[in-house]
This record gives sequence, structure tokens and C-alpha cells, in this order.
Amino acid sequence: MNITKNFPLKEFNTFGIAAFAESFVSVSSENELRDVLSEHKSAKKFILGGGSNMLLTQDIEALVIHINLKGKRIIHEDENYVLIEAMAGENWHEFVLWTIDQDFGGIENMSLIPGNVGTTPIQNIGAYGAEIKDTFVSCEAMEITSGNSRKFTKEECDFGYRESIFKHREKDKYIIISVVFKLTKHNHKINTGYGDIQKELEKTGISEPTLKDVSNAVIAIRKSKLPDPKELGNSGSFFKNPIVPISTYQKAVADYPEMPHYKVSETEVKVPAGWLIEQAGYKGKRIGDAGVHKNQALVLVNYGNATGQEILALSREVQQAVFDKFGIGIEAEVNVI
Repeated sequence: MNITKNFPLKEFNTFGIAAFAESFVSVSSENELRDVLSEHKSAKKFILGGGSNMLLTQDIEALVIHINLKGKRIIHEDENYVLIEAMAGENWHEFVLWTIDQDFGGIENMSLIPGNVGTTPIQNIGAYGAEIKDTFVSCEAMEITSGNSRKFTKEECDFGYRESIFKHREKDKYIIISVVFKLTKHNHKINTGYGDIQKELEKTGISEPTLKDVSNAVIAIRKSKLPDPKELGNSGSFFKNPIVPISTYQKAVADYPEMPHYKVSETEVKVPAGWLIEQAGYKGKRIGDAGVHKNQALVLVNYGNATGQEILALSREVQQAVFDKFGIGIEAEVNVI
């Protein structure tokens, strides 16, 4: 393992921000990770996965540990279900495609989400009516201070909307090593009821979709709305869709009757943040090299040389504009570093 000083991170974050790590090491096994933690107990540490859910606003004055653990295996199966363990450094989208190739169902609606497997439980990632918590069984994590491993069950992870225990009580205490998913082997629950999936399937004349058909539809939709980070720096959805009390929604919808919403509970509704941002006049807006994407207002982009501070400033301007217009606050989904 080579530790490199003053390491450039531009290729390690999907926003393409030109920031540097004080020192950097990439680990490919649990033993390597345990050794790094043991040999650098006193060093400040920053854990880096796929770099897809963060905005670097400064250099990282710490030892950056890049989690590059690879591999996936079936650990149990019966007639109806299969349990698959995927290592934290596996690319999420490639893992999804692999499960589909095996005809294992449950995560196809989350195709093309950027990032690695290890970070998926932290954020409880989700898209098009599916979330990690729907198929998550457990994860193996290593405690940073001791190097000891611990299994977290689904219940212990305390999943919420883009939330988990790893963003709160256990924040910065553990490094996720692997994740176990429970997927269907047949009688798959095909979910086409969210977003434009059904429309996309109808366009191609598919009435009885397979897992692959749903995945292809999701990929087509995402590509039409979301820029490829390799071509235009971004972290996917920058903002969460706000969940607001019905009273707040009713007050806003009185002035904006076309406002879409989704019922969350008897007392709350979810409002699409992209719609709010677009109505506030920010869809496609560009300030220098920082911008709001022209096709999807949820996505902030780096047109080339934007700094993290410039993108952060734009995000705050967007948040203020939405609140001023609708009285609804929108929170950042990405981690601001």
C-alpha cells in the first residue's frame, strides 16, 4: 500500500472538483484496511467510495482512504430468494446489471445510479419507487477506532428517506465493507408505476416487461434527464424532494394549484424539488461554470472549472429562491465537504 501526499481528487469525485488530499491510500482488502487504520490511529481520516454523493468545497486535510474492495457472491438461496453479498467497492450500476443477468429481481429500478455498493445503505439510495431498504438484509462494517467488524441488520440501520444510522448516530464511526441483498429468483415484483417507466415501455411496445426491460426503461429515462458525470460533472440529484405537512402544501397549492405531490402519510406529502426549482426560474441557469442542468432542475453541474464553493453558493441561492416563492425548504442530498 502506497500512501501518496498531496493527491489530486478530481478523478475521484463525480463533480470533477479540483481538490487535493493531504495524503491518500487505496485499499483492496479488509486486511489492508485494518492495517491502515492500525498504523495511522492518530491521523484524521476521510473515507472515500465512488465519490458520487459529495461536493468538495476545500482540500481534505486528512488521510483519504479509498475503499476499493471488490467481489460478489451468493451466500444463500432457496426456491424463491437469493442472498447476495457485494463488496463495498463494487460499482453499483454494474452490480445491478449483473443481478439482472442472473435473473435476480429487486434493484432494477435503481439502474444507473452513480456510486459504489458500500455507500448505498448510508444514503438509503432510491429511484423510481424503489429504495435500498426494500432488499437490504445486512451490512458488514469496520469500526474506525478499533478495526473490529460488526454486522448491522436492516432494523439497526434505521432507514428513512435518504437517511440511515450512518448519517447520524454512527456517522464517521464505521466503514462499510460489504452489503447483503435479498433478491427474488422468480415471480418478480415488476414495478412500473413510478415516474415515466410505463410511458417508456409503451414507446417500445412492451406490455409485459422483464427485469431487463424495466432497467432499460430507467436507463433511457435517466440518460434523457441526467448528464453523464464523465461528460459533465455532477452528483446526480443534489436536493431531496421535500416532505412537508399537508397544511404547508395546502397553503402553497392555493397559490399554485398545478403543484404536483405524492402522499406520504395522513399528515404529510412529498413535493418534487425539481418542479419547485424550475418554477422558481432556475432550471438551466448558469453562473460561471456552476449551473442547474437544463433537463433536470434537481441536478447541479460543473461546466468545467467551477469550484465547490461556487456550486455551493448556487445551491444556497436555489434554496432561498424556492423558499421565498413557496415557503417550502429543500435540503441538499449530497454531502458538502
